[in-house]
Amino acid sequence: MKFDAIVSFFTHPPTSGPKSTLFIRLMAGGVFFWEGLLKFVYTNQGVGRFTKLGMPMPGVLAPAIAVLEIGGGLLLMSGLGTRLISVPFIVEMIVAILSTKISLYLGISPLPRPPAPPFMGPWAVLHEIRSDYAQIMSCIFLLAAGPGPWSLDALLRRRRAATTRLTHLPRTDPLRPARPGTA
Repeated sequence: MKFDAIVSFFTHPPTSGPKSTLFIRLMAGGVFFWEGLLKFVYTNQGVGRFTKLGMPMPGVLAPAIAVLEIGGGLLLMSGLGTRLISVPFIVEMIVAILSTKISLYLGISPLPRPPAPPFMGPWAVLHEIRSDYAQIMSCIFLLAAGPGPWSLDALLRRRRAATTRLTHLPRTDPLRPARPGTA
């Protein structure tokens, strides 16, 4: 794939998809947004959690991820840069799954155990992964489908198209009649 095609894929997404794409954007963006806020509000959700998981530089990484989730969640909900922000969210969810679910599977998780059985193994992972799975699948859908017609990306595309049409109209001077064959 050529570089121009890759840039175009991310910066000129299709906006002709179903209007219901809005609901996927609101769901995924809303969850990222409030989870980002929680990382600032509750230490055990931000720096404390990243420390328990053994993440590098948790005092820097947790706030950085929180800012990504807050800003990116707002972008997803508004439908601005939907494809662009979907990529880091997909990566984030893969890292979240790998960093929390493998140790849960093995029964050595440093995080609090699930509130009800199963506490470890494949069934515990399948139960605890449901939100991560929904987020990653929503972002993959938005990456593939684009933001839909009810989005800021679609609004900007319509405005660009209108501006382009206006700038390509034939120019005439109202004080001088047009000569035949010119516009």
